[in-house]
Amino acid sequence: MVENVYREIITKAICGKGKKFSQSAHTVTPLHKPSNILGCWVINNNYKTTYHKDAVLVEGTYDINTWYSYNDNTKTEVVCKTVSYQDRVPLTLRDKQVTSDQVDVSCRALQEPNCLEAKISEGEIVAKVEREFLVEVIGETKVKVQVDDNGLVEADDVDDEDLDSELDGLDSELLTDEEKDND
Repeated sequence: MVENVYREIITKAICGKGKKFSQSAHTVTPLHKPSNILGCWVINNNYKTTYHKDAVLVEGTYDINTWYSYNDNTKTEVVCKTVSYQDRVPLTLRDKQVTSDQVDVSCRALQEPNCLEAKISEGEIVAKVEREFLVEVIGETKVKVQVDDNGLVEADDVDDEDLDSELDGLDSELLTDEEKDND
């Protein structure tokens, strides 16, 4: 018997992985000169991914809503700005056995875009936003597995004459269409 018999199996698996943490500063221009920042939050995060050999590009947009006071803190208003971003997530884990360029990309936000700080600078509002993405590239790859040689059947072990003699003893008229109709 052959020892250490291996087989190569082609299967879908995660063949690339990476994550990236980013911070961005965005300038929001209000209609009035702000006195104080009362709140700032990020909503409506939407993104799409594009696969490149050594990285995944995450492109998206989100809305920055800033609630501020003006006119010496006597009035308030909310200003909204939609901003776009682009994060190149390098693949720190890559499988060199990928058999096809047809891959799927799974992307999830480990840290949804979140406002860390909002401050007034020269009559404008500067919002500092953080975000973090995890990407996984799923594709066809080769996996080598060891086969239990006790489970292998060699072609010489099968005797065609024994099989033919067993089949000769079968009654081919066992269930005909006529008998099915009479039942």
